[in-house]
Amino acid sequence: MTMPPEHRKVIVASGLGAMFEWYDFYLYGVLAPVLAVHFFTAPGEQGALVATLLAFAAGFAVRPLGALFFGRLGDLIGRKYTFLMTLLLMGSATFAIGVLPGQETIGIAAPAALVILRLLQGLAIGGEYGGVATYVAEHAPRGRRGFYTGWVQTTASLGLLCALLAIVGLRSALGEAAFLAWGWRLPFLLSALLLAVGIWVRLSLKESPIFWELKRSGGASRSPLREAFGNWPNVRRGLAALFGLVAAQAVVWYTGQFEAFYFMTLQLKVDATTASLFLVAALALGAPLFVVFGALSDRVGRKPIILAGALLAALAYLPLFEALTEAANPALAKARQQVAVTLTADPAACGWQFELPGLVREVTTCGLAKRWLAERAVRYSIAAGPGPTAVGVGEERIEVAGDDEATRRRLDAALDAAGYPTHADPARIDRGRVVGILFLLVVFVTMVYGPIAAMLVEMFATRVRCSSVSLPYHIGNGWFGGLLPSAILAIGVQTGNVYAGLWVPIAVAMVGSVIGAFFVRETKDVDLRAVES
Repeated sequence: MTMPPEHRKVIVASGLGAMFEWYDFYLYGVLAPVLAVHFFTAPGEQGALVATLLAFAAGFAVRPLGALFFGRLGDLIGRKYTFLMTLLLMGSATFAIGVLPGQETIGIAAPAALVILRLLQGLAIGGEYGGVATYVAEHAPRGRRGFYTGWVQTTASLGLLCALLAIVGLRSALGEAAFLAWGWRLPFLLSALLLAVGIWVRLSLKESPIFWELKRSGGASRSPLREAFGNWPNVRRGLAALFGLVAAQAVVWYTGQFEAFYFMTLQLKVDATTASLFLVAALALGAPLFVVFGALSDRVGRKPIILAGALLAALAYLPLFEALTEAANPALAKARQQVAVTLTADPAACGWQFELPGLVREVTTCGLAKRWLAERAVRYSIAAGPGPTAVGVGEERIEVAGDDEATRRRLDAALDAAGYPTHADPARIDRGRVVGILFLLVVFVTMVYGPIAAMLVEMFATRVRCSSVSLPYHIGNGWFGGLLPSAILAIGVQTGNVYAGLWVPIAVAMVGSVIGAFFVRETKDVDLRAVES
């Protein structure tokens, strides 16, 4: 069965705009260290990066607010006009970052304006997904909604891929010095062109036929939020969607892509450009599978594929990330297995570490030692003991009395002698194996993400569909997913084991699978016009 030309136009126009928005959203995260230099210079190097990352997290935090605001508009005035508004907001905010003067030029107004623009990006992406997913699904013929929306599901990963390619390409073409000085602005400025193209293709679209039929008959909701969230059966479906589908999907998506990238660069010491190219290759290989699993869900059901992907990911994460260490930095893998490192400190002065390793200056000697060890990706055990904080590397004991250069040099020398590398040796990276492992991680992403748009749309009534789809999706992806890499890193610092934080996505994926199995019903055969609020 071929796809009608008008339906191809719907998918291309909707997906292209969504991809542009994801490209804009992820540029900030990939370029956070560069933005820190230009916009958060006052706190110093470490504090600047912390501030930049907090602004990045703010974009995730406000996504549910964007979901509520634009979801309501989608149910009031239509799907088409809503995602035109989100595209305009995202493109304008991203372009503004590209022309925004730095802190050296306009002072404190620079970081304040950057945070505001980041919040606008978060609001825009919060309104984008529900409108696009609903619009495409409402155009799709019954029995092919998974296939149609599977194309839309490629856009987030393709947006990340395009952001990585743009940055890697400009770094190579301009040189590192020019890119850091002014070239970093070019990917943001490109948003003006992408915005123009996106608006042009989306203006040619017609409103969703199902929504237009409802609007014409006078059945559209006048108070979508009240109907969506003041109605217990609908709220119950939303909670089931969040905890039985989206939370698991979110941790699998962010672990398989963002966490994999951060793990390679921060823990395995792989050069950022090289790590980007590895991830680009895996994303390019895996992107078609979003459509494959979406189409497969039209035959076997959405629920079995999503839950199977979450369970397989949960079972595979520990062995896959261990294998990634051996493939990308075999010297580090060997040192972590053979060298005993112990941190001995007073438990009262060795509290929980919430910050990213290496980014916040600690006030205790225990925290300082943890930061130093985390920066070298050292596997260490923690022992309680009186007296000064000390790090034992094999037979050598190094006391940590404060943040002095001599102590740090002594610790680094001991780790060097024990075989801990400062960076991954490019000659020893097993490139094929690294890409293969990343590809497997992306496969899990495509299993949970490919069918989920169709399933979420099928769970809710037309009158409140945009609002009902958007909120659980963006709570799950904005909070469970977006904050996941930071949580994984913090747990790794606290425990001395870089793999310990993986138990967070493992637990969320497994619990979500259980909730989904018992509290979420299959939806592939429902009539979208007949779903009740």
